[in-house]
Amino acid sequence: MLTLPHRTLGSTGIDVSCLGLGTVKIGRNEGVKYPEKFTIPDDSAVRNLLRQAQELGINFIDTAPAYGSSEERLGKLMQRRQEWVICTKTGEEFSGGISGFDFSAQHTRHSIERSLKRLRTDYLDLVLVHSDGNDQHVIEHTDCLDTLMRCREQGLIRAVGFSGKTVDGGLLAANLCDLVMVSYNPQHTAEVDVIDHAHKLHKGVLIKKAFDSGHAIVGQNNTEDAVTQNMRFVFSRPGVSAIIAGTINPKHLQQNVAAATRALSTTSA
Repeated sequence: MLTLPHRTLGSTGIDVSCLGLGTVKIGRNEGVKYPEKFTIPDDSAVRNLLRQAQELGINFIDTAPAYGSSEERLGKLMQRRQEWVICTKTGEEFSGGISGFDFSAQHTRHSIERSLKRLRTDYLDLVLVHSDGNDQHVIEHTDCLDTLMRCREQGLIRAVGFSGKTVDGGLLAANLCDLVMVSYNPQHTAEVDVIDHAHKLHKGVLIKKAFDSGHAIVGQNNTEDAVTQNMRFVFSRPGVSAIIAGTINPKHLQQNVAAATRALSTTSA
């Protein structure tokens, strides 16, 4: 059985599998940017997927309030919560088919308390600000980060991060937070300076859109090899802690872990 190596997330002391399981598809199938349509899986399928992920060495799961019913379903279906590193977010809400954003202190606190309840836990390992793209404004002119820092002091959160969309915002977030989440793949390298800056500061780096939401591998003859190539590119960058890859397909999950294992065997980031 393949098992994934783990890496420590910056200076947090939190060890995460180099491949994390993204869970948009277990809670929402509208307003998404994936190249193919999908049906939200039933409870049995989700439970089996989570079990398979753990057997393959994945201990890291990524969710968000904006992912529909993802948090609630994870709270109900996850076994042995203490064996998981749970990453959720705050700031973005998805309702009526559209996203809305609220970075106020009141909403941020409400979001954290709601996530704790939905996930049936008394602490959240990682909470990221789910930016609307106005990264610097969110960081400098809202109470979102300050509120998250207070929640961390109170033991509700172990580490605070920022999932942004701009280089300037990412650089600023790396100075202030425990970790950053950035988009990075062979076709999108604009945020590489954020990775390098965070690495220099010993901050954690999570990678989203390593496959451009699936578009990077559509139409390629050898999909599994294309996944390996993208993972090798990402993992070869010093400072990268983990890639978040969403799937509800057991075969794809197995292939992703195999690809990550191959990629990591030839990189030393």
